Amino acid sequence: MVIVGLLFCSAFISGAEVAYFSLSPKDKEELNSSKSKLNTLIQDLLATPKKLLATILIANNFVNISIVILSSYLSNSLFSFENSWFGLPPEVLEFIGLVGLVTFLILLVGEVIPKVYANKYPLKLAGVMAYPIYALGQVFWYIGLSRFLIFTTSFIDKKFIKKSENISVDQLSHALDLTSDSEVSKDEQKILEGIVKFGKTDVKQIMQPRTEVTSINIASDYKLVMQEILNSGYSRIPIYKEDFDHIEGVLYIKDLLSHLNEEDNFNWQTLIRNAYFVPESKKIDDLLTEFQAKKIHLAIVVDEYGGNSGIITLEDIIEEIVGDITDEFDNEEVVYSKLDDTNYVFEGKIPLKDLYRVLDIGGDNFENNKGDSDTLAGFILELSGKIMQKNEKVNFENYSFTIEASDRRRIKRVKVTINESKIEEAEK
Repeated sequence: MVIVGLLFCSAFISGAEVAYFSLSPKDKEELNSSKSKLNTLIQDLLATPKKLLATILIANNFVNISIVILSSYLSNSLFSFENSWFGLPPEVLEFIGLVGLVTFLILLVGEVIPKVYANKYPLKLAGVMAYPIYALGQVFWYIGLSRFLIFTTSFIDKKFIKKSENISVDQLSHALDLTSDSEVSKDEQKILEGIVKFGKTDVKQIMQPRTEVTSINIASDYKLVMQEILNSGYSRIPIYKEDFDHIEGVLYIKDLLSHLNEEDNFNWQTLIRNAYFVPESKKIDDLLTEFQAKKIHLAIVVDEYGGNSGIITLEDIIEEIVGDITDEFDNEEVVYSKLDDTNYVFEGKIPLKDLYRVLDIGGDNFENNKGDSDTLAGFILELSGKIMQKNEKVNFENYSFTIEASDRRRIKRVKVTINESKIEEAEK
């Protein structure tokens, strides 16, 4: 009877270890929402995880050792191992019988079954074991067992274990793959994926190319400047001299608020602020830090030859994590059309990052073969080596690209077809 009782104690204590340390964010929110005495006690236990773990480990080991000792005494009282069986001496038979049976019972009843249950109903078992764990914790702390265990592990941790302060991107990706759908929502999953890829993204991959940038000639009169501002709806506009490769600075629209009633000959050029230039190869996590330190929201992107290839804003960087951000001035133009589950029509200028989002793919295969391109049209140029004309077709792995519209200078519109049969063959 004592052994059976100890097995149940072992089961509940082992289950408590899994229950307390596998509570999901949703379970913790449920604890916070209810201010009952039991929930408050569970939160207090979780507030000191080292003490909680020490209490559980000490109690579990005491119980298991007690089971082994009592089982040995019981076997010696009930069974006699005087004769050898199968050529094995009595001592070996006694050892195999005792260790085999006790180990099986402890593993099955005291470890496997309770931990499976605790993993499925962690909050329920945490509530059942809250008061016993609290009482054991007070006892072990008073007699010094918990304190000694915490001290020794902390000492070993500080002296002999080297801690890595940085987590690699591959580790984060692996952790995200292991996260179950029940633990995070779809939106949270996308944000986590954005964070994982954040440090590997270059400025060139998310910048606005110069052909799509609204900019103003420094020689323009004040009336033309105001009209351009009203038409664009932007709060910061690059100012150039002669062409976009000669940026003079950035005009902040808020600086014009006190000059709205000025004449056409108003010298608005005095309000231009210095531009901030960054290379195409700069990582956006580093640029975000610089934006925060310098308190700026826009930078001019410079290519390897010294020419200006576009701009990048703070909003562009944040959108890499949280997704598209739109305001009342944004035009929600459709840059693609979904014909069916396997056929899409995209604008050639669509960034590859946006293509991945629409197709709901990681895009690693595209990234490995894109070369210097950052748009769908550029990717097709990398594949074909030429500006393809209407109805021409090129294949890439499970995808087929058919040109819908183009001219001598660029590819304007592309039909993307997903070959599902190839995907199924690859999965097999």
